[in-house]
Amino acid sequence: MIKLVFMLKRHPDLSIEAFRHLYESRHARLGEKHARRAARYVRRYLEPLPELFTGSLVEQAHDVITELWYDCQADYDADMAHLSSPEVVAEIVADEETIFDRNKHRVYTVKEYDSPCGGD
Repeated sequence: MIKLVFMLKRHPDLSIEAFRHLYESRHARLGEKHARRAARYVRRYLEPLPELFTGSLVEQAHDVITELWYDCQADYDADMAHLSSPEVVAEIVADEETIFDRNKHRVYTVKEYDSPCGGD
């Protein structure tokens, strides 16, 4: 399994609600259209919590964690080739510029390690 994680920040002109609406109603459709071989495409919206000692809310660095999961290297490579074509890049970037602060994008691959929990 290959997992890509995107840490994304909303455009500063958008409220959290407007950002989530645009992502789900428009930008996610681009992901579904172009990440053809992904096994999963998940958006995890971050809910800010007050600072532990002050109780104040601080502007968070990112608003959503987006994950693309691939079953094998061949599927990942095929999607990356498609996603890097000039036409697809132009379509995605044009949409991203309206809903994201693209300077704050961070992208990672993930290696996961599970630990057992909840037992004696």
